Amino acid sequence: QNRHIGTPQSSRFQQQQPDIELKQILAEIDPTRLQATVQKLVSFGTRHTSSSQTDPLRGIGAATAWVDSQMQSYAAASGGNMTVQEQTFTQPVSPKIPVPTSITNVIATLKGSGSPSRTYVILAHLDSRATDVLDFTSDAPGADDDASGVAVVLELARVMATRVPNATILFATVAGESQGLYGSTFMANQLKAAGVDVEGMFDINTVGSSTAQDGSHDAREIRLFTEGVPTAATPGAIDLLEAQGGEDDSVSRELGRFAKSVAENRRTDMDDVWIIRRRDRYLRGGDQLPFQLQGFPAARYTEPNENPNHLDVNVQVVNGVQFGDLPAFLDYQYLARVARVSAASIWSLTQAPGTPKNLTLTLTNTPENTTNLSWDATTDPNVAGYEVVWRDMDDADWTHVVSVGDVTSASFPFFPKDNFIIGVRAVDANGHHSPVAYPSIFK
Repeated sequence: QNRHIGTPQSSRFQQQQPDIELKQILAEIDPTRLQATVQKLVSFGTRHTSSSQTDPLRGIGAATAWVDSQMQSYAAASGGNMTVQEQTFTQPVSPKIPVPTSITNVIATLKGSGSPSRTYVILAHLDSRATDVLDFTSDAPGADDDASGVAVVLELARVMATRVPNATILFATVAGESQGLYGSTFMANQLKAAGVDVEGMFDINTVGSSTAQDGSHDAREIRLFTEGVPTAATPGAIDLLEAQGGEDDSVSRELGRFAKSVAENRRTDMDDVWIIRRRDRYLRGGDQLPFQLQGFPAARYTEPNENPNHLDVNVQVVNGVQFGDLPAFLDYQYLARVARVSAASIWSLTQAPGTPKNLTLTLTNTPENTTNLSWDATTDPNVAGYEVVWRDMDDADWTHVVSVGDVTSASFPFFPKDNFIIGVRAVDANGHHSPVAYPSIFK
């Protein structure tokens, strides 16, 4: 086609296959342990944010203590590389918090060796609820929403604790999600205030069922919600998006494309990481939103077909139909696939160089068919060079890649920037690649 005349000599964009260490990580994920974790969390009766903090057997306090003990046991095997903290704060009265309430996040930090300041977060919410969001006494098993996500986070912390990533990973459980994303909001705000370089966050939320409400099964697909126009975008930034056509290339959208490129393979046994071009489901929101509000790249993994009979409802039988979020409704082989997808996503991020920063597309006042790009050098010691990627305006994902070497600028004559979407990613000597950076500066 004529529109391709003058485009750079390039290779087709390829998915990144797991390296030896990632293959080992994926092989160690255990569906039996995932099931045991879900059943243990359900055994606390309710994990409502306003439930007991002191009962040793029932309520959010007992569940938090158990999660902390699990994280501490993993840290003990890490040779000092993993540390665990309980991040506690008091949430004031709100429409869904009747009295000031102590909320505790449990965070395990696995320190990176090469780029320890670069940080990635994988998170699930510990709290559960019944039909009435203020009901903190009724049973609220929360097997799928979100014991399934907590099981994934704990399993990844266990498997990765004895390894040394290149960048730092935070494995977290938060509370207060059902009342207003309070735990994740506090955590994201603290990270932002401390100046932590969070380059990716995944919310693992409601990921345990492969069965839809109509009884159909979808056991090899997972949804990944990624926002387009950033939550944190200022009016000026939105104007720039509209002018330059970057609505489909937010940092969260690029994080989603990266996850798809590393997690959709036979080693994870997941056929489709289905990128949903939406911030979250209609009328709903998850713990990725506070991270997006702080400008961090963040996305949410969720099963493809949620069943409202099993989520946020009292345990009861109505007209012969069982309601409630019970462990019996989960598919633990499917949950293991989700855990492997999550592991591939977060571990691949840590092993690759960081995403290039301050990618600039040079503009001139006169029409020209030259594309000039520049970016900041990545500080990661493992970086070997950079690649320019591009795709047609009507393509959903990157299609072509051009190696430009260990440089901080590239120029392509006779390549009309008006006709294509263009980005840059960093690569190391082993072929690990970063998420793609889309131009954030135009001058």
